[in-house]
Amino acid sequence: MSSCNDYITTRRRFLTQFGGTAALLGMPINRLLASIGADHAPKAESVILFWNSGGMSHIDTWDPKPGTKVGGEFEPIKTSADGIQISEIFPRIARQMHHCSVIRSIAGTNGDHGRATYELQTSHPQNPALVHPGMGSFVVNEKNRNGDLPAYISIGGRAPRAGYLGQGCEAYYVGRPGERDPYLAFPQGISKVQGQRRLDILARMNARTAGRIAARDLNEANVALKDAVSLMKSPALAAFDLENEKPGTLERYGLTEFGRGTLLARKLVETGVRFVQVNRGGFDNHMDIFPAMRNHGAVMDSAVASLIEDLAASGRLEKTLVIMLSEFGRTPRINKDGGRDHHARVFSCLMAGGGVKGGHVIGSSDKEAMEPDERPVKVADLHASVCHALGIDHTRELTTPLGRPMKLVREGAQPVAELFA
Repeated sequence: MSSCNDYITTRRRFLTQFGGTAALLGMPINRLLASIGADHAPKAESVILFWNSGGMSHIDTWDPKPGTKVGGEFEPIKTSADGIQISEIFPRIARQMHHCSVIRSIAGTNGDHGRATYELQTSHPQNPALVHPGMGSFVVNEKNRNGDLPAYISIGGRAPRAGYLGQGCEAYYVGRPGERDPYLAFPQGISKVQGQRRLDILARMNARTAGRIAARDLNEANVALKDAVSLMKSPALAAFDLENEKPGTLERYGLTEFGRGTLLARKLVETGVRFVQVNRGGFDNHMDIFPAMRNHGAVMDSAVASLIEDLAASGRLEKTLVIMLSEFGRTPRINKDGGRDHHARVFSCLMAGGGVKGGHVIGSSDKEAMEPDERPVKVADLHASVCHALGIDHTRELTTPLGRPMKLVREGAQPVAELFA
């Protein structure tokens, strides 16, 4: 196992997991019984997370309520999965729903953007004394890196910090997909030989100042520099080039930042990148939500549908977990400005690939989309499900640099078993 920092099993974890008098072959009886049937062959190798910041309306996307006072302007449409309907703003995604599952009963706890984003991204509540790593960071900490490209890449927006996992688990940021990063080449007029000399000088300067700089700070700076230089020299950089795609591919995904970002995400996981986060904002629609959501649908529908279709055609969908998630939903009540306000008590997400069963709905909201009705799903259960798909032990305990034991995923989380075949 490759990790971002060299964490080791702590004495406390060893005693918790393997000690005790009521044990069989070193495992406590209750853990032994609980683990029966838990072993599985993980299918996912990579994750693509579509992070829709602002709070995407569940009613106007994955959980339509036709014929009710909260239903809004959009009609539900049939999909390729029997009995599943979604909003009319996603007609092409509807044709790929036999590959997808929807969770309609996520029970959130925070209606504040910052706190909700933190919990949805890390599984933990905010703590002023500690920064928990985001989902992408803890995934790449637990899975071996493939090739020269960064294991974790965030497109079109900043990803959560790696927290106590350190610089090696931070996301590499792509601002404008399809354009070469100017920081991955020596400045104009500087040859490769001259550039390498400058890097050698920098290495000697760092060595001389090592005693005056905090070891952790210097180590993280060196990790970032080493990764950047390795990437600069790697043929794998070609994965960032979108111009060599088959004719019509860019048009199919959409000639937008989101379309290019989604296409880039596909190319990156095909190259072995473990975790790609594609960011889109603009979902905090306190007013005029219906034209806003039509615009979102016009941009997102073709891109996401093309991604799922292409991954399925190439056989990579089974190896790639695709998730679309937001920090909460929107109120069923439409306000005086034609918008919906923050609503965390129940909302939805879309998942596909990576061992997720296609054509299924897990849970439901009540008739007015106010509360979970059947099968409430905790936020941390989503993180445990990602771990399950990837073959990661979500109960694993790590140790922070200050010696504090910390659960990878919030205590009490369980994978959503109904998602998986």
